[in-house]
Parts: sequence; C-alpha cells; structure tokens
Amino acid sequence: MNGAESLVRTLVASGVDVCFTNPGTSEMHFVAALDRVDGMRCVLGLFEGVVTGMADGYARMADKPASTLLHLGPGLGNGLANLHNAKKAFTPVVNIVGEHATYHIEHDAPLTADIEGIARPVSGWVKTSKSAKDVAADGAAAVAASMGPPGQIATLILPANTAWDESDGPALPVAPAPLPGPDPQAIREAAAALTSGAETLIHMSGRALRADTLEIAGRIAAKTGCRLSCQTSNGRWQRGAGRVAIERIQYPVDIALKQLASVKHIVLLGAKVPVAFFAYPNKPSVLIPDGCAVHRLAEMGDDHHAVLSALCDELDAWNAEPELQESKRPELATGALTPEAVACALGNLMPENAIVADESVTAGRGFMPYTVGAAPHDWLALTGGSIGLGLPYATGAAIACPDRKVICTEGDGSGMYTLQALWTQAREGCDVVNVIFANRSYAILRHELTNVGAQNPGRKAIDMLTLDRPELDWVALGKGMGVPGVRVDSAETFNDALARAIAEPGPHLIEAWMA
Repeated sequence: MNGAESLVRTLVASGVDVCFTNPGTSEMHFVAALDRVDGMRCVLGLFEGVVTGMADGYARMADKPASTLLHLGPGLGNGLANLHNAKKAFTPVVNIVGEHATYHIEHDAPLTADIEGIARPVSGWVKTSKSAKDVAADGAAAVAASMGPPGQIATLILPANTAWDESDGPALPVAPAPLPGPDPQAIREAAAALTSGAETLIHMSGRALRADTLEIAGRIAAKTGCRLSCQTSNGRWQRGAGRVAIERIQYPVDIALKQLASVKHIVLLGAKVPVAFFAYPNKPSVLIPDGCAVHRLAEMGDDHHAVLSALCDELDAWNAEPELQESKRPELATGALTPEAVACALGNLMPENAIVADESVTAGRGFMPYTVGAAPHDWLALTGGSIGLGLPYATGAAIACPDRKVICTEGDGSGMYTLQALWTQAREGCDVVNVIFANRSYAILRHELTNVGAQNPGRKAIDMLTLDRPELDWVALGKGMGVPGVRVDSAETFNDALARAIAEPGPHLIEAWMA
C-alpha cells in the first residue's frame, strides 16, 4: 500500500467521506487511490475557489469536514478567498495539497512555491509529510485538528514521493479536543448583568444559533427581559416558525448604532463586540455605546449549549416559556421586481427544512423580516466578506443534505467569481435553486462610494462599478453549464419561477432582472 492509499483509508476511517477536487500531476497517486478505496465520494470543481467553497458549505451542514484536493501552491492560492470565508465561519476543512517530490524541490521547477507560507494565513494547522510512512498519521492528525474547537482549516501538504512510496498502512482516527464547558465566574457575571435591571443584550454566533440552544436563550430572555441578537454574518443560523427569533445586527453603521444605542450590558456568547465592516470617515469602528459593559460568557469554541444551560440554572429560568416564532408567510407581491418582492416570495414559498445559501450582498439586506416566520430553515451567510462564495457553498450544502432544498441568493457580480459551480451542480444533480440578482452592477460599491465620502464619481469610476457593455446573460451562462434557467422581470413571473424551481428536483437558475 502506498502513502496515498494509506491517507485515503485514514480519512474515510476518520469520518471524512467527501473529497472536493481539482487535481494535477503531483496528486495522481491520490487520484488513483480514490478508485481503490470504498467510501470516499469525489466531486470535481472546475476552479479551486469552487472546490474550497463547496467544502465550506458541505461542512457547515454536515457538521464534519470535507477534504479538498488541490494542486501545489498555485492551486491552493486559487482557493484562498473561500478558505478565508471558511476560516471566518470556523468551518472544519482538511486540505490535501500536492507538492513536488522532496528531491525535486531544489531544482525550482515552474510550479515550485512556498506552500506552507501560502497556507498559513487561512489555516489553523499546517504540516508537510516527510515520508510515506508519516502520511497516514499526519492525515489523522489533520482531521482531528480541523474538528478541534471551534473548527478550523487543516492543510496537509503531500509531496509526490510520499504518495507513491510504500507506507505502513492507514492510521487510527484521532479524537479532536473536547469543547470547553462553562466558566462559573463568567456565568455569575452574566447572571448579574441580566438581573441588574439595565437593558442587556445577549449577542451570539456559532453553535449558539442552533434551534435547541436558541430555545434555552429564549427561556433566559423570557425570565430576564433581555434582548437576543446575532452577528451580521454567521456560519449557520436556524430560523423560522417554531424557533426562537432573534435580531441580527445590521450591516449599515448608522442602523447598527441605533440598534445598540440603549444597551447597557452586552453578554458575548461565541461572538465579538459588534464592529463596523469597514472604517468610515467620522463614524465609530466599535458599535456599542460608550459605557456599555462587556461580559464574555463563552468563546466561539466553547460548548454553547452547556454554557446557556448553566446560565439557565443560575437564573432559575427553566420554567420560563420561550417566545417561539409564529408561522407568518408574507403575501406574494405584484408589479415591479424589487428586493421586497423577492423577499415576500422567499418567505411565502420556502419549503420546510430549506437551506438558504445567501450572498445577496445588496438585494438581500432586508430579507430577514420577510422570512422570520417562514417554514423552519437554515441560513448560511458570507462570513468573511470575500465574494464568490454563494454558488459554491450552495453546492456543498446540497451534497451534504441531498434531501433538502437549497436556495442560493446570489448577486450577479459575486456570481461571476465562481460561476463554474453551476457545472458541478448539474453533474452531481444538486437540488439547488440559484436566484441571481441582476442589477448589472457591483451595487454595494455604489453605496460604499458615498459612505466613505468619495464624492462626485465620474465615468471612469462608474465604469468600475457597473456590469454592462455587454450585459451578462445568466440564462445563457447556466445553459452552457447544464443548468436550465429563466429570466424574470416582474414580481408575478418571479413568484411563478420560484414555485416551479422549488417543486422540481435538480438545479435551476432564475435571473431576477431587478427594477
């Protein structure tokens, strides 16, 4: 058995059974090993940014890592933007990156690169295997590292000769580090803030946003009268009818400042103190008011269910009834196709247990009120701000959950970064509805031009923010990759197209020609 086969067998034994791939010459022994080992599904992406984005979406929904297979330093480099997003979502990913044979590196062939240096900014764990006999144990360690709280990217670099030389066979799985439990002092401090009589906000992210943990937070809110909120962007948030609804801190600085203006205590559960996405002239970076006391209840990697349970004990809140969101579907809109009309359609038509993979950076900013009472669903967000994640992580989520409908809400500018994901959706038969918001511009940048005080933009500036001359044809792009699509330009035609796409299996594309 060679090193590559020992690694594949170790990954499968460790629970990693999907590999998103875009391989090259140095990975061919790993590719061949995939044929010899049962239990590993291989999914091809036509660009490494698609590969890493699919791994992110898959792991967010599967609660375990996928592996990627990337070709040397440039292949890893092509995938960095969506690895950045995965890092900010604390997503467990195991990257397998091919490398030249150890004896070949000194010759500085064209693809020679500092792979460890490229990997470190997005990886919590990086290692280069030294021999075929090390590969299996290194693979087991990589999986454990990726799953260590709160979840991280582990990058294992595999020189070609360590893949083709003889190994000692697969390694046993390694248990990840356990989740830290409650800190008694932090519990007492949070309880004191919550019972102080001053307005208190529990601000959450991570696993605190799962339905069972939110229910405990709802009991605490019912007992104490506190507010509950989450970060603007979260890896996975379980929302909808029958669940505890919480407010999301808004992206625009002025709105967020108003949301937080009256808060006297903020209790952080896996979240950071709210800050502005960017710096703006004459506006604060930190969004909580002066004098607001900050209490850190738990870190992102702590056991949020256990922490909130301990806080519920401290407050004697288990008998308090949480306020659960009522089923409330908005009426379908008519007339012009606006973001509000799209939001009404999503809230009305979304099926139970849908997964929303959201990258509607501008058009979707106001979707939350319209979908809060929709059927129970999971909402995935762009955590790292690096555009081009929507189509890939919708694809990965569909592969993780083939029995659930995935709705991808994507901007036209963002979608062009990784539109190759549509090809993978077609090849794998992914049940994804891709809604492309065609406003023919980088619309968010038009707003940001004003927000940062860059006045009176001229033709050259506008040209850098618009997607015209020629206009993109998303229906044609989707057809070329095997995904059927339709262009719609009214609320009525959008409602009909979304209903049909939800009812039919397989990938679909709706180009929403926005008013």
